[in-house]
Amino acid sequence: MIKPDHPQRRDMERIYGSISPFELKDTLISFANENATAHAQTMLNAGRGNPNWISTEPREAFFALGQFAIEECKRVHYVDPGLAGLPERQGSYDRFRTYAAKHRYTAGIDFLEAVIAYGVKTHNMRPDDWVYELVDGIIGGHYPYPDRMLPQIEKVVYDFLCQELYGGTSLQGHARIYAVEGATAAMCYIFDSLIANQLLESGDTIAIMVPIFTPYLEIPHLPQYHFKIKYIIASGTNADGSHSWQYPDSEIEKLKDTSIKALFCVNPSNPPSVAVKPCTVNKLVQIIHNHHPNLMIIMDDVYCTFVDQFRSIMTDIPRNSIGVYSFSKYYGVTGWRLGVIVVHDNNVFDELIRSLPTAKRDVIQSRYSALTTHPEKITFIDRIVADSRQVALNHTAGLSTPQQVQMALFAIAGLLDKQNTYKDLTKSICRRRKAMLYEGLDMDVVHNAYDASYYTEFDLLVWARRHCGEDFANYLQENFEPVDILFRLAEESSIVLLNGGGFHGPAWSIRISLANLNDEAYLQIGRAIRHILHDYVNQWHSTQNKT
Repeated sequence: MIKPDHPQRRDMERIYGSISPFELKDTLISFANENATAHAQTMLNAGRGNPNWISTEPREAFFALGQFAIEECKRVHYVDPGLAGLPERQGSYDRFRTYAAKHRYTAGIDFLEAVIAYGVKTHNMRPDDWVYELVDGIIGGHYPYPDRMLPQIEKVVYDFLCQELYGGTSLQGHARIYAVEGATAAMCYIFDSLIANQLLESGDTIAIMVPIFTPYLEIPHLPQYHFKIKYIIASGTNADGSHSWQYPDSEIEKLKDTSIKALFCVNPSNPPSVAVKPCTVNKLVQIIHNHHPNLMIIMDDVYCTFVDQFRSIMTDIPRNSIGVYSFSKYYGVTGWRLGVIVVHDNNVFDELIRSLPTAKRDVIQSRYSALTTHPEKITFIDRIVADSRQVALNHTAGLSTPQQVQMALFAIAGLLDKQNTYKDLTKSICRRRKAMLYEGLDMDVVHNAYDASYYTEFDLLVWARRHCGEDFANYLQENFEPVDILFRLAEESSIVLLNGGGFHGPAWSIRISLANLNDEAYLQIGRAIRHILHDYVNQWHSTQNKT
């Protein structure tokens, strides 16, 4: 390990300050582990967004359903040991009721009964069809069909999205969902289909609302895309000079430029973890209606459940939007890989494909000609499904059916929780940890109605200016690299955080995940940051005394 005062240290920090924060993380972890071993400490890695809680009821129901599903298979055909048939549809509902009565005290059975009742009562599903879809899905004995999403499960997941993302509405009409392997898969599939359908071409201009999750910054620079990028910067500030993480009208007005083909947005943002204000959404809506009606918007709302009364931008402009959501953060299921892509039936993507020049349409139609005799009629969301398997393997597309079943159980858990008990628990965890972090920093937490508190982004220069003035801020910039504090936290306290600059946030900011460590760890992290900040101040004072 290179010592902090070694001549090569700043060169090393300069190099690591220019790479992805998730690549820098691996180096910081190695330093933190070395220090933890040497001083018998526990490493605290607040660099990742994986929550350290899980939702239990939907998981219990999943395993209870699995046991019933096995019984359903065995009744069809059973060869001991280890071979059974596939479940039957007819009579499955009555057999489930008998099974539930017999296993009344099995964990998850009560919730599973509520799940069945929800589908039957809310959507008038035929009981046998609903039970069979869940049973056959959890067994995983068939390819997903339809490949985009199982039909009954799509209905209940859409209900959940309308409740949590779309303000209780149905997006001004019908929308279709594609179940995918988390939001990261959604990103990849969407980028690829926009290119495949020539809605975006290499060299086109796109806009990105920053700070933002790093793949949205890195993917556009890949050789097959090579987009020109305009950044819409959350440069708003509060009266005390701190970041509000909101977008001034002057930034949103950049989107009047019709050379911008697409806008990418994470809302609430990552890493500031703050939702876009309604007045900003209204400004965006006006620009689309009056200046840029064909702007394509990719809207990632993964952290929405942690903000009070959240309303997705897609709610107000469904025609222009592709929605992305993942269940991973809310329900603690990053390992399950459960995400969705949402496209409204009346959308600009289908319109733009139809309006392409004949030569381009012919090329695109040839791409999908093996799927149907009328490839021009394939909707954009179904093109995303086909493109996810390079079109030729479209018949094997789709999220695995057991994953879709677990997704449905999570969705219905949210729908049945009328008192928002689970949601309030997850919010309180994040907010309590933020309060403990700021207690360690010896700072007050300022209430922000749009704050998800899933992450927080702490800007050292803002702190420096508020506590010691501009001269001290200049001293920091002239004598240290922005990632210096990250290296020191790893080396001295076995704490791993990420650089906010890597998310195209302020260069001297650091991202702290509030979701993945125990509460008391955040008090410790705050104190460690405060210790280093005071050390910087002491060094600055010593230089002043010398002069």
